[in-house]
Amino acid sequence: MVVKLFGKTYYSIREACRLAGTNRDTFLRWIREGKFTDVENRDRNGWRLFTTEDVRRLRMKVSRIDKVGTSR
Repeated sequence: MVVKLFGKTYYSIREACRLAGTNRDTFLRWIREGKFTDVENRDRNGWRLFTTEDVRRLRMKVSRIDKVGTSR
């Protein structure tokens, strides 16, 4: 679901995760583990609303490659 308020576009968690190439469970785990800062916007029911910048940050996290060890 895409919502436009006061000229700004907001995305639901489902839409944001789809655009970023991940799933909701992974995103929520990253928040719990402190690997991703939660979004600042929520609707009146408490549902997360993602801005275009939030989706960009999430996409960057999804495409990041972390080095976990070295092999010789």
